Amino acid sequence: MTHRIPRGIVAEATARTMFTLTRHPPAPELAEFVEYHWILRWDLRGKPPHEQRVLPNLSVHVTFFPGASGVYGPARDVFSHRLAGHVQGLGVRFRPGTFRAFLDGPVRDIADRAVPLTDVFGPAAVTATESVQTAGDDAQMTGAIDKLLIANHGRLPPAARAAAEAVESIARDPGITRVAQLCADTGLTTRSIQRVFAEHVGCPPKWAIRIYRLNDAAQRLVTEGDPDYAGLAVRLGYSDQSHFIRDFRTVTGQSPAEYARTAGATPEREPDSDRT
Repeated sequence: MTHRIPRGIVAEATARTMFTLTRHPPAPELAEFVEYHWILRWDLRGKPPHEQRVLPNLSVHVTFFPGASGVYGPARDVFSHRLAGHVQGLGVRFRPGTFRAFLDGPVRDIADRAVPLTDVFGPAAVTATESVQTAGDDAQMTGAIDKLLIANHGRLPPAARAAAEAVESIARDPGITRVAQLCADTGLTTRSIQRVFAEHVGCPPKWAIRIYRLNDAAQRLVTEGDPDYAGLAVRLGYSDQSHFIRDFRTVTGQSPAEYARTAGATPEREPDSDRT
C-alpha cells in the first residue's frame, strides 16, 4: 500500500552531516504494529553540539538512547534533541493506532509526553537498552528490541484496527482534508471516529489530518525552494493562504518562509505574517 509517512527532519541537508540514519523492518511477528526501526549514530567529539528538530507526527516512538530512552506519545509540538559526543541508539516507530496493544490505558494518556520504558515494558527494558548500547551491528540492535516487543504485545482489537485503517486512509489520500471526508471513507460516524482516535491514536482526527497536510507542506517548501504560497495552500486544501500560514506556524513554530530558510531554501517571497 502506498501511503505517506510524515518524517519531518528539519534542515535535513544539515542533519545528514551530523548523524547517520538507517531504517530497518521489524520481525514478521511485529509487522502489524511497527512501521520500522530507526538507528541513529553520531560522532561529534571535538565539535559543537547539534540541536536537531523533528516535526510532530502521529506515531508512538520507543527510544533506546543514553539520556533519551522512553516511550514518546504522539506530539503536537516540534521535538528537539541535543546531539553531543559519540552515541548510537535505536528507535521504534509504531503504526498510529496500534500501540494500545502494549499500553495499559488509552494512547491519549501519553500524548505530548514521554514515560519511562520500564513503565510500559517492565525490567526487561533495562536489559534491552544495554543490548542496544553494546551491540556491534544493526542486526544485534534490532534483534534485542524485537525480542522485547514480541514478549510484551497483546492482541490488536477491532477498534484499534479501525483507528489504524482510518490513519491509513489519511496517509493514502491527500484529498482528505476534513473529518467528514474521513468518516465517508471509513464508514464511521463522527462520534465513533473521535472515540477510536482518542483511545488508539492519541489525538483527534482533525489534528491527524492537519499533521499530514503540514508535513506535505514542509516537504514541498524544501523541494520547491520558491513556491507559490497561495497555490500551495490551495493544493493542500486550505481555503486561503492566510489560513495555511497560521496552521503552519502553529505546528512548526515558524512561518513557511522561515522554515524554508532553515531548510536551506531562499524564497524571494516571504509571507511571514498572516496577511495574504
